[in-house]
Amino acid sequence: VSTSSHTIFITFKMKLKLPLPSQCTYRLSGEGAGDVFKIDENSGEIWTLKKLDREKKAFYVLQAHAINTRTEEPVEPQSEFIIKVQDINDNAPQFLNEPYVSSIPEMSPVGTTVAQVTATDADDPMFGNNAKLIYSILQGEPYFSVQPKTGIIVTSWADMNREAREEYLVVVQVKDMLGLSGGYSSSTTVTVTLTDVNDNAPTFQQRESPVGTTVGRIMAEDGDIGSNAKMTYRLEDDLIESSTFIIETDPVTQEGVILLGMVHTRFLPLDEFSDRTTLKIFVEDVDEPPVFFSAVYEWKIPENAAVGTVVGTVSARDTDTVKNPIRYSIDKKTDATNAFKIDPNNGTIAIAKALDRETADWHNMSVEAKETSKDILLIWILLIEPRHIYFHSHLKLLISVFQEIHN
Repeated sequence: VSTSSHTIFITFKMKLKLPLPSQCTYRLSGEGAGDVFKIDENSGEIWTLKKLDREKKAFYVLQAHAINTRTEEPVEPQSEFIIKVQDINDNAPQFLNEPYVSSIPEMSPVGTTVAQVTATDADDPMFGNNAKLIYSILQGEPYFSVQPKTGIIVTSWADMNREAREEYLVVVQVKDMLGLSGGYSSSTTVTVTLTDVNDNAPTFQQRESPVGTTVGRIMAEDGDIGSNAKMTYRLEDDLIESSTFIIETDPVTQEGVILLGMVHTRFLPLDEFSDRTTLKIFVEDVDEPPVFFSAVYEWKIPENAAVGTVVGTVSARDTDTVKNPIRYSIDKKTDATNAFKIDPNNGTIAIAKALDRETADWHNMSVEAKETSKDILLIWILLIEPRHIYFHSHLKLLISVFQEIHN
């Protein structure tokens, strides 16, 4: 039966297998019997008593009986049947989770997802197009668009600038019946805010102040009271002569109020386009590499010197104002045999393995002095990039190995 059924509408007719005796009557029981539905006792026609609403109740289970009125016994076994209420499009779609508020960064590319609106329809989604929804934009174009089937709102305008416009109101409409005529519709508003990104360089603003503008206030203290505590302020002679600033006493607070006086413009002769000023230049210390006390170190050692024997010591100094620690190391490329080792803290070089003059009577090595800064090292650790900052300086180390002859 249709949901548009009105009161006293013949739904269907009950009929016995055999003709109904005169002393028999039809009766109805079950869901809605006597309230929603009634049966004609003689003809077996079933009628609706009120308008049906599928969204409240989609079907009814009823039982029909043929009863002998004298004996109150059934003439035939009862018949059970189901009345299904057929859907019509009588509900408008409704948006969920209102109000909708969203934000995206300014300058977002076209196609950036802004938000998703969702609507539902109480009609039967399995019957026709009554509950099939489609979304469209009523307000917000050309900056935004909506996907018709999903309700996802995306940007459709490139480089939206927050400094030009910060907020947009996007009105989305939803229609049932796939947008065909005769359907219902609803709308909702999505507030979209552009969040700031760092896309503007700072600029200085020029401001001109008129004569008489308050520049600042100063206050002197006097332990006296009354007229004895009244203040009189004056500027230095050179400031008085220039008349650029004047100072007055605030009679209420006894503060000295510095005001902008006359603004002077210096005029030069027509043939002179020059001016002069005083510059004070501060030379700042720049971190530079350490410097060795000697560019070349040359030592001689016997080839039978024991491992661990000290050959000599190199030394470097930090020329900067801040004396950072210096660490020493041997350039592995210049000591491929690893015949020597160096104390990283004091620059002492010692034999690391036995020497053979017949194999190599000269060893040329480079020693590297590295200035380390604990402050810089700590900063790099905080940046999660564990890397030492070094300033390099190299020296050539010449070691001559001679054979000591014993008598």
